[in-house]
Amino acid sequence: MAGNWDLTDAQWELVAPVLAPSRRSDDRGRPWQDTRAVLHGVFWVLGTGAHWSELPSKYPQYQTCHRRFQKWVRDGRLVEALRVLARHLRARGELNLEEAFVDATFASAKKKGLCRRPHAAGQGHQDRRYRHW
Repeated sequence: MAGNWDLTDAQWELVAPVLAPSRRSDDRGRPWQDTRAVLHGVFWVLGTGAHWSELPSKYPQYQTCHRRFQKWVRDGRLVEALRVLARHLRARGELNLEEAFVDATFASAKKKGLCRRPHAAGQGHQDRRYRHW
């Protein structure tokens, strides 16, 4: 899916204080990945709907992006950052919430659909690797 998931410098200046990493008081632990790069990775996943493991290599590791995403959601910081961005866009006339569309497509998965495989003609047994749990 095409899209630009990266913030401009002006947008980043608004969001940076909200998402600033909090270091441990004893300054131990690994150095933090660049918060802006992590946020861009999070936006890429949210914007494309892809799995975290499909995150392109130009972003930090998907585990890092996912962990930070979860932390930001728990802390309420991601919602606040998105609100700051929305206010900025609305003030510039680039966000109009008069009309909005949500894709409510639903595709159900068939139960046991991935567990079965077609049997060869004349074969009466099922391979144990494909049995249902």
